[in-house]
Amino acid sequence: MAGQYTREVAYRIFAQEFRDSNLSFKDSNDQYSPQYLLTPTGAKVNRMFIVGTLTEKEDIGNEAEYWRARVVDPTGAFLIYAGQYQPEAAQVMANIEAPQYLAVVGKPSTFQTEDGTILTSVRPESIHIVDAPTRDRWVVETTQRTLERVKDLNSDNPDAVRAKEHYNTDASVYRQMALAALESLKTE
Repeated sequence: MAGQYTREVAYRIFAQEFRDSNLSFKDSNDQYSPQYLLTPTGAKVNRMFIVGTLTEKEDIGNEAEYWRARVVDPTGAFLIYAGQYQPEAAQVMANIEAPQYLAVVGKPSTFQTEDGTILTSVRPESIHIVDAPTRDRWVVETTQRTLERVKDLNSDNPDAVRAKEHYNTDASVYRQMALAALESLKTE
């Protein structure tokens, strides 16, 4: 069927790599073309899948509920914002308490401060409470995906080339981050 809508892949990204990301772009000038965030290891992210521990949440809305949450993985924290445009996610946020393991599928979002700093956050499409084995599996799979992207940095993959050019990526930093995240599972 021509013009059929297909969902973008949801990338597994660790918080540290996500926070280090600052290159947002669209592939075309079409107003409906998806917005991407290119990470230092060359992931071209329109949707992401993260799992971590909800450590805090706060309703920061004035007239309507607008939730800000902090979800932590072994490499750092993601900020998650959910409000009227993410009603299911906002509903979940309103009814859960920290600490809790959460699985989140969402869109990367960037904001540029007055001094030019790029801040990243996630606009959730869905949030689910999960158990520790699910979180551990996510860490293992995210480590594998990260190491694959690190290895791919030396290829002629256009996203890898662009990431290396933009970030001057030191592959060893992300290899160490991924291996340390995996190692953290043994110490818990």
